[in-house]
Amino acid sequence: MDVIKKPTEAKGKLGILMPGLGAVATTLIAGVEAIKKGKSQPIGSLTQMSSIRLGKRTENRNPLIKDFVPLAKLSDIVFGGWDIYEDNVYEAAVNASVLELHQLAELKTELEQIKPMSAVFDPNYVKNIIGTNIKKETTKYDLALALMKDMEKFKAINNCDRLVVVWCASTEKYIEPTNIHTSIDEFEKALKNNDELIAPSMIYAYAALKLGIPFVNGAPNLTVDIPALIELSKQTKTPIAGKDFKTGQTLMKTIVAPGLHARALGVSGWFSTNILGNRDGKVLDDPENFKTKEVSKLSVLDEIFQPESNPILYGEMYHKVRINYYPPRGDNKESWDNIDIFGWMGYPMQIKINFLCRDSILAAPIVLDLALFMDLAKRAGMDGIQEWLSFYLKSPQTAEGLKPEHDVFKQLIKLQNTLRHMMGEDLITHLGLDYYQELVESM
Repeated sequence: MDVIKKPTEAKGKLGILMPGLGAVATTLIAGVEAIKKGKSQPIGSLTQMSSIRLGKRTENRNPLIKDFVPLAKLSDIVFGGWDIYEDNVYEAAVNASVLELHQLAELKTELEQIKPMSAVFDPNYVKNIIGTNIKKETTKYDLALALMKDMEKFKAINNCDRLVVVWCASTEKYIEPTNIHTSIDEFEKALKNNDELIAPSMIYAYAALKLGIPFVNGAPNLTVDIPALIELSKQTKTPIAGKDFKTGQTLMKTIVAPGLHARALGVSGWFSTNILGNRDGKVLDDPENFKTKEVSKLSVLDEIFQPESNPILYGEMYHKVRINYYPPRGDNKESWDNIDIFGWMGYPMQIKINFLCRDSILAAPIVLDLALFMDLAKRAGMDGIQEWLSFYLKSPQTAEGLKPEHDVFKQLIKLQNTLRHMMGEDLITHLGLDYYQELVESM
C-alpha cells in the first residue's frame, strides 16, 4: 500500500458542491438537514452508522468509523451546486417526488436557501432534457474559468475551509478517449478550441482539480477516467474517484455473484431489466446515453466471474441489461433479474430477484460518504485515483493496466484497511500469524 500520512483534523466547514441538484442531490441535502434537526438517522451511510474492527477480535475494539477517523461533522457541511433549472432545492425536491411533502415542509426554510448556480450544459451530450439555467461563454476554457469563480465565491461566502465536488448530474452520451485526452497540455488546447469531445463533466472536473478540489464522478461518463485529468490530479495533489454510484441492481449483483463464485456454481445466463421514471430514466431513454450506462453495468459480472479463468462455469454465460423509461414509476426504480445457474452434474437451477428500490434513497448516503472520504483523503495527502472507494461505484476507476475489483466484500476490506493504515493500525487480512493465534485462542 502507498505511504499515507495521518490525516489532519477536519477543522472548519466543508462545502459539498454538486453539479446536478436533482433527485439524488436534493434527497441527500434534505436528509442531512433532517438529521441535524434530530428528525432522521443516516441509515445507509458507512461513515455515520458502521463500525470498524481494530486489532484482534479478542480486544473488542470496534469504534464507529466516524469516531475512528477525523471526518467532517454533518453540522459543518454546507451544500451547493449547479443545475440546468433555476428551482431552489426545496422546489427541486418537490418536483423529484422522492420524499414526502410533509417531510419537506419541515425542512422548507433550510432547503429554500440553497439555489443553483447556472450550469455548464451541452445538449449534444444529453438530448432528452432542455436546460434554461445555462452558462454562456465563448469557449469551454472560459466555462471552466467561470466554474472556478463559482467555487471560489461559494467558499468565501459560506466561510468554507475546504470543498469537494461530486457529479450528481445526468449520464452523458458514450465517448471514448482520443488524443485530446492524453495529456493536460492537449486537453487545455482542446478546451480553448471548443473541441466537441470535451464533455461538460470534464469541464467541471478540470475546474475543480485546477483548484485542488477533490472530484467524484457519480455517473458512468468518461469524465476523470482519462490520462489528462489523472495527470492534473497528480500535479495539484488532489484525489479523484469514479465512476457511477452503485445503488440498485448492480449492488445486488456484487452481493449475489461473489457468493455463486465462491461456491463454484456455474452461471449460464443473467438477464437484467429495469423500469424507472425520473430524470435519469428520461435521459437514458436515448440510445447514446444508455450505451454509457450499459458499458458500466455489463463489466461487473465479467470481473467477478472471470470467465477466461473459469470457462467450464462461466465461459458460456450470456449477460443482458435493459433499462426502460416508465414515467409513472418516478424515482421508485424496479429491477428484475433472472439468473440461470447450474450445479452438480450440470443440473440447472434459477434465481429470480425483484428489487423494488428507491434509487435516490440508496444513492444519497453514497454521495455523503464519498464526499467525506474524499475530503479525508485530501487531508491525508492522497492524490490521483482513490481505488479504495470502489465499494461505492459500479465501474471503479483503477490505475492503468489494472482490472477493477467488483466483489463488494473485497471492496469493503480494502476500504477498511485503507482507514486502518491511515490511522497507524494493523491491517486485517484474516491470514498470517495473528489469524492462527486468534484461532488457537478461540478454541
